[in-house]
Amino acid sequence: MGQLGRTTCPYCGVGCGLVLTERDRRIETSGDSGHPANRGRMCVKGAALGETLGLEGRLLHPMVGGLRTGWNKALDTVATGFRRTIERHGPDAVAFYVSGQLLTEDYYVANKLMKGFIGSANIDTNSRLCMSSSVAGHVRAFGSDTVPGCYEDLDQADLVVLVGSNAAWCHPVLFRRIVAARESRPSMRLVVIDPRRTATAEEADLHLPLRPGTDAILFNGLFRHLAQGGFAGREFVSRHTEGFDAARAAAEKNPDAATACDLDPALVGQFFDLFARTERVVTCYSQGVHQSSSGSDKVNAIINCHLLTGRIGRPGMGPFSLTGQPNAMGGREVGGLANQLAAHMGFEPADVDRVRRFWEAPRMAERPGLKAVDLFRAVGRGEVRALWIMATNPAVSMPEADAVRAALERCDFVVVSDCVADTDTARFAHVLLPALAWGEKDGTVTNSERRISRQRALLPAPGEAKADWWAVTHVARRLGFAAAFPYESPAEIF
Repeated sequence: MGQLGRTTCPYCGVGCGLVLTERDRRIETSGDSGHPANRGRMCVKGAALGETLGLEGRLLHPMVGGLRTGWNKALDTVATGFRRTIERHGPDAVAFYVSGQLLTEDYYVANKLMKGFIGSANIDTNSRLCMSSSVAGHVRAFGSDTVPGCYEDLDQADLVVLVGSNAAWCHPVLFRRIVAARESRPSMRLVVIDPRRTATAEEADLHLPLRPGTDAILFNGLFRHLAQGGFAGREFVSRHTEGFDAARAAAEKNPDAATACDLDPALVGQFFDLFARTERVVTCYSQGVHQSSSGSDKVNAIINCHLLTGRIGRPGMGPFSLTGQPNAMGGREVGGLANQLAAHMGFEPADVDRVRRFWEAPRMAERPGLKAVDLFRAVGRGEVRALWIMATNPAVSMPEADAVRAALERCDFVVVSDCVADTDTARFAHVLLPALAWGEKDGTVTNSERRISRQRALLPAPGEAKADWWAVTHVARRLGFAAAFPYESPAEIF
């Protein structure tokens, strides 16, 4: 028996620290008591990680045209395919589709190659499917994709509101932290807003089973209640916000929340009063809010209630989006979305120029690229002809999956980097590149509260598997950009 080392769980955005131990040739995991995200807690998914570390089904060697080959030929094939496509059809005819499973260093080099050196912003991520509503809501509210809270706020809040979040199942370590805080301070209250009676709702002091899709109406009603009841933080609003009059006018036109949300008026009144009279409030929201045709509006309706009361940026209060994937946040930090640049910048000319100068980029993208759904539609129309997919399975996970599969079928050149040999997406690949899996990768991830943690390589790389950043770096060199991609380790990229 021996301790292999400390790393970070790969399952969700909580970002739990783990300790790996080898016992009787088996890998066991335990919570890292020294990691501030989980303080030694661990859920059943993290506890079972050791069972995922076998080599059954692994992609262990590069494949070109269905035949095993060496890395040199595979990388030459990728570079040639992308170069020819760019020469014939321009930089917007190529794209990367990446993943919240990548480490931040992988994201960084892929983003740099596409936006700074190929010259297109056609790089998007499966994080688009879970977090783009929150990104847009943050940008509209704050001017940047900024999460204004941290996990310690959950310990200090007197009221925690969970909206569209079955945290007991989806973020269990965070949920147990909330429950533990309430046990230590019985005056703390937990409100759950969810159409379903989930395991999370079972623990709530107050459950509002609203009609699906009416979250924004509920929070606009709360905004009106706060404004009319004298609960606005007038000094904060005047000093730190703009648009209050327009927001209030819009809230005044809001339909009656209880009626529109199909809720008991007494329940709505109880929630509104509890929120109004509690200074330290944290409102956590997740996929029930994000994955909606009006998700960004829901996010802004929630944030506006915190801005109106000034309950933001201080201990124990604020709006807080709970991330789904382990490194969706890291990807957002380095600009790994088609409509972002690094450090939460957009495509304003000054931002483009700043990134161009930092990278010394010869072909800096100057406008947003294709977002996930539009990207695959463009593949289907023959506008995107070369596509590199990393660490995700869009043939299954994308909306309009039948159309995505049809698009991949007709795409001229498909590269797939994955650790699994036979996925629905891999079947469309002209080139398959063997990637490292969790426990083999070395780099960083960023969790929901923007805490950067290490994922460490505690196991040897199997077969010929390589890090994603390594594969992208070597393709970049073959495309003629060696000077800008000198990286020999994830530490250099970081």
